[in-house]
Amino acid sequence: MERYQAYRFELRPTGEQERAMRRFAGSCRFVFNKALALQKENHAAGNKFIGYVDMSKYLTAWRNCCETPWLAAAPRSALQYVLKDLEKAYANFFAGRAKFPRFKCKGDRNSFRVAAKGAIRIEQTNSRLRFPKLGWLRYRKSRDIVGEPVNATISQADGKWFISIQTRREVDPVVPIATSAVGIDVGIARFATLSDGSFIAPLNSFKRHQQRLARYQRRMGRKVKFSNNWRKAVAKVQRIHTCIANARKDFLHKATAAISEHHALVCIEDLQVRNMSKSSKGSVAQPGKRVRQKAALNRAILDQGWGEFRRQLDYKMEWSGGMLLAVPPHHTSRTCPTCRHISKDNRQTQAKFLCVNCGYANHADVVGAANILERGHRLLACGEMAQSGRSKKQEPIEALRNSSRRAVEIPVL
Repeated sequence: MERYQAYRFELRPTGEQERAMRRFAGSCRFVFNKALALQKENHAAGNKFIGYVDMSKYLTAWRNCCETPWLAAAPRSALQYVLKDLEKAYANFFAGRAKFPRFKCKGDRNSFRVAAKGAIRIEQTNSRLRFPKLGWLRYRKSRDIVGEPVNATISQADGKWFISIQTRREVDPVVPIATSAVGIDVGIARFATLSDGSFIAPLNSFKRHQQRLARYQRRMGRKVKFSNNWRKAVAKVQRIHTCIANARKDFLHKATAAISEHHALVCIEDLQVRNMSKSSKGSVAQPGKRVRQKAALNRAILDQGWGEFRRQLDYKMEWSGGMLLAVPPHHTSRTCPTCRHISKDNRQTQAKFLCVNCGYANHADVVGAANILERGHRLLACGEMAQSGRSKKQEPIEALRNSSRRAVEIPVL
């Protein structure tokens, strides 16, 4: 089995190398904006979309042009990856997964990526690597790099430079050590509630730093834009955002690692977080209701990181030999797990569940997790989902791909 894995380290560049990395990031930003402008002009003229192969010809002309000779100083593969990223952005837009590509501005996510095969040399004993047109770069080694490097991305965050190296290697199929199955219901009061009754308390990293972040943002707003004091204030705001993101990422990695190690089958809800966190502001003709309350709810939802939680669970379950199933979320917290009676009156409060038919009582999140696990068993058994009205062909792509790719021994409940 082929496994792709990324390793991220902090770089320790010299002043000259740091200036060169800024120039390379600027060259990539210039090529992206120029290619996007060309695509817009081409579309306005009624022509078809310019693919990567044809766009590469324009890139060659730009590199050899007397007006932009500095593009030749940047690694060729870094500029080629920019065109691939733009083509992928258009594909995501046409598929409805993202908005239309926008022009990049200076200082916004400085990064560039190069092909690593035959171009990057890594000396792990000396904690250094050789990067194209940068020479030897020192990095803070925290673990060994395993596998063949495929590509490497250098990015800047909070005034520091980082490198992310993606590797590829062959691994033997893993047989899961655990044999248990669990359903997970995610929420705000409880980040994740398991069907066995346990739960993971939320971190709420943004909420913890919200007041401090607002204070520094007000200070930034009082400064003259693009002045030295304004740049210092921006750096402080960015530092807080980095702290929030790092804390959330560490929390999610620890939670997903613990779940994937102790369970062979994990069932979660197929939540559409983007739709759940939409603004209720409305329009001038039809203004929304309770906009402030909905904005607070959206902020709390996005603070949990449900999408990243699912992404990490997906690959970690695969690495451990387990399986992740995404099931429809309809009525999971309103269905009684004993008599299967569905009613909105069953969930009397946010936490209390009391079946009006049979009198079964439990925590509402535990009931939802149990129903999610039951739907996962039905999907594995015959492809039919309880109370959903959808066939196996209509199930989420992740569930179908995972269920057809590997089989797991599941205990009978």
